[in-house]
Amino acid sequence: MSAAPRKRRAAQAQAGTPRPTASPATAGAVASSTASAGKGTRGGKPFGADAVPPSIQTAAAWSWRLLLIGALVTASLYVTGLFKVIVVPVAIALLLTVLLTPVRGFLQRHLRFSRGLASISALLGMLVVVAGLVTVAGSTIVSGIAELKDKAIDGFNEFMSWLESGPFGLGVEQINGYLKELEGFIASSQDSIVSGALGAATTVGHVAAGAVIALFCTFFFLLDGRTIWSWCVGLFPARSRDTIHQAGRRGIVTLSAYARTQILVALVDAVGIGVGAAFFVPSLALPLGILVFVGSFIPIVGAVVTGAVAVLVVLVANGWVAALIMLGIVLAVQQIESHALQPFLMGHAVSLHPVAVLLVVAAGGFAAGIVGALFAVPLAALINTVVLYFNGHDKFPDLGTDDTLVIRGEPVLPVMIRRAEADLADDEMVPASSTPAGRRRARPGRAAPSGPGTSTGEDA
Repeated sequence: MSAAPRKRRAAQAQAGTPRPTASPATAGAVASSTASAGKGTRGGKPFGADAVPPSIQTAAAWSWRLLLIGALVTASLYVTGLFKVIVVPVAIALLLTVLLTPVRGFLQRHLRFSRGLASISALLGMLVVVAGLVTVAGSTIVSGIAELKDKAIDGFNEFMSWLESGPFGLGVEQINGYLKELEGFIASSQDSIVSGALGAATTVGHVAAGAVIALFCTFFFLLDGRTIWSWCVGLFPARSRDTIHQAGRRGIVTLSAYARTQILVALVDAVGIGVGAAFFVPSLALPLGILVFVGSFIPIVGAVVTGAVAVLVVLVANGWVAALIMLGIVLAVQQIESHALQPFLMGHAVSLHPVAVLLVVAAGGFAAGIVGALFAVPLAALINTVVLYFNGHDKFPDLGTDDTLVIRGEPVLPVMIRRAEADLADDEMVPASSTPAGRRRARPGRAAPSGPGTSTGEDA
């Protein structure tokens, strides 16, 4: 065989055999690995974002999120402070609603009241009870204040005598000089006193307006609370509505448990301290009991302050020995409350540690005064329950998730407008499906009647 044919066949074989090439996937992987190997490195050392340790990156990510949440909370508190005349009455109305809901249910089930009549009856019954307590306490204070006034004057005179003959050795002239300085200070502060009185008058007006708003909202929360809640839930995206509704149900249960438990605890405090005060100041035992009952709604702080008032009254009326005995009674009642009633009654419903309760009350009082201290604990308990549910921990699994809301019902036109549309369709032979009423009647899945005056919607 000549050399030419051999060279020709070798050239053909070489041309027909494809050269091995890398697949697109392999080439992409190689390019990706090459790029990633060189990303964030300069001379073999990391630079830029890769030079920051992962712990610092995580801390920075948490920091800006916490700052954003803090800014949102601060803005919310600022807006709440601007509209506190409205926000506080609505919060009070919510607490009253969870307390009066069992009363309304009892009237509906056993006395066959309508929902509206049961709601207004429960609200009026509460007002009658509060007015009765205020009337009885006021009459008792009026009858006992004269006796207490005389004893207070006698006690003040004894105190002045003790200052003269006691270890301080103050003379009459020195005491009179201090009293004149006090009178001069009061006289120089008349402008501040007048402005304070005007501020108090404005506050009284705000309280009156807030009371009207609270009663109005309480009635409609009792009457149509579920519809109002449905409207609020409907403001959120559709995929989140059921979760928000279920979390809200558990929050209301927590709020209801807290309010009822706090009433029982306040009642025990009032009865214990009131009975103790009856042995020393019988004429003021009922007012002191009512004061302790109201003050006990501010956890920890309220009971301490009202107990101190009771001890001070007994001190003025009967001296040191009786005051020490009254102090022992107050401490015993508060120990029973904190070690027996609070853990047993609150239990699983309001699982807040005493340290958390104290800090929350202090923060609420610092931020919003008495109102903040009053609402701090129920708000914290509500937030605790809702946040735990959003994170997968259901504190009330027995409630289930079968309860659902009808967020948006089908709009229905008034009867007169529907009749006018029907008359217009009959007079002008307008297709029924072209009117809003006809469009609502032509539901999906139903064939519209065919005829000379109707349309199936195929030509739309």
